[in-house]
Amino acid sequence: MGSSFLIIAMMLFSAPVWANQARQMCLSCHSSHYTERGKCSGCHRGNPASERKNIAHAGLIASKYAQYTIGEPSYLNGANNVIEQYSCRRCHISNGRGNRLAVNLDASAARKTPEELLSSIRRPVNNMPDFRLNDEQVTLLVNAILAGSQTYTSDADAPVAVHFINANKSIIDIFTRTCGSCHRLLSERGGALGFGDIGPNLSGLFSANYPKTFRGEKAWTFENIKLWLKNPREFKFWAGMRPIKLTEKELKELESILIISSYSNIF
Repeated sequence: MGSSFLIIAMMLFSAPVWANQARQMCLSCHSSHYTERGKCSGCHRGNPASERKNIAHAGLIASKYAQYTIGEPSYLNGANNVIEQYSCRRCHISNGRGNRLAVNLDASAARKTPEELLSSIRRPVNNMPDFRLNDEQVTLLVNAILAGSQTYTSDADAPVAVHFINANKSIIDIFTRTCGSCHRLLSERGGALGFGDIGPNLSGLFSANYPKTFRGEKAWTFENIKLWLKNPREFKFWAGMRPIKLTEKELKELESILIISSYSNIF
């Protein structure tokens, strides 16, 4: 009786050790590193409970996309600088902040592999700018997106509306008519407006997430837009944009489009 009880007790107390070993089957192929950070899956995801490679590597994050987990300040700053440099938050939410005009990057990072994120950056969908990032920049950006998603739980808001090209060519908004040959704009109310890639993308123009590029480092306002439209070269001598003359009615319509696209659902 005593020996049986001892055997059962040993089995119970040794179970956590056995379970822990089973959850770290990846160490049978890979050498351990950064052991102070816990289990392999804490940085690389995957399924460490299986020896079968296709199962163990499901959802795996390769080392170059897991650099953010090390917490090196200079690397994290470099990754965040890419997000700021290309103003990703003028359309997307990342690390809980940004404009809700396009897909939530925190949610995407929780559901997609780094390779899928990379593919979306390399081959952007319609109305997303092609920033033509090099390999180092893309790797930094993917790391920044994954790092920002760490506190993501769920997106309680309604899905972002998808708007297709307006089939009725007789109805053209003021932005598409006057600005659309050179610029694009994502608007919650009107969807994707404009079709040009010569000028900058104007999504979220008046929000805090848009670059402060008016007269050096000033934020854009509609009053600034009106001044710019009168004579762009007064503010930038090399500007290739010609002056645009609009009636008061057209200005109010343009203001409505730009303001709604900039200030709705901002975090």
